[in-house]
Amino acid sequence: MGAVMGHAGMAATAVRYLRSTGTAAAAGPPYGAPPRPALRAVGEDERPPVAPAEFRRVLGHFASGVTVVTAHDEAGGGPAGLACQSFASLSLDPPLVVFMVARTSATWPRIARAGAFCVNVLGAHQDALCRAFAVSGSDKFAGVAHTPAPVTGSPRLASVPAWIDCTISAVHTGGDHLIVVGRVEALGAAEDGDPLLFHRGRFGRFERSET
Repeated sequence: MGAVMGHAGMAATAVRYLRSTGTAAAAGPPYGAPPRPALRAVGEDERPPVAPAEFRRVLGHFASGVTVVTAHDEAGGGPAGLACQSFASLSLDPPLVVFMVARTSATWPRIARAGAFCVNVLGAHQDALCRAFAVSGSDKFAGVAHTPAPVTGSPRLASVPAWIDCTISAVHTGGDHLIVVGRVEALGAAEDGDPLLFHRGRFGRFERSET
């Protein structure tokens, strides 16, 4: 997707892609999750390589940071957001980041329609904020202070240690998730502040050792 394409064009491309894979919600409210498709990485006559519970247990040993991905869905009534731990930097030149979202997410079609998003990196004491954005069907922004990110206008949550303002560059399928690539348009971070971590189903904090 060229850098000259506007947010509306990128949103249209993302929504067309989602519709082609059967994952886009119908235009207009309400934003219910679409029917869950039959998602399999192996054929029906093949044995699954690992049990889902064992997959979660083992992968849970990988500690990750925690983010809230937000967007301003003007056509859908304003701010949208979801908690996300599957986030990473992807490329330095051009500057790209990536996050993964379930294909059944009710929030993702709103982010796709916006064509842009802001990744809010959560700090050590913001686990309650993460839980609020992990709940479906609630007013996630109730009582949450935020300002527009400088380029896309996506909600930038107050007091987060770091934020990354992005436009959607590409969307790829990855099993039962979508892989969303964002081009970084602006970003910023506080001089200090420890991250919120997630490990084996629990929140944790980074402990600095004295040397």
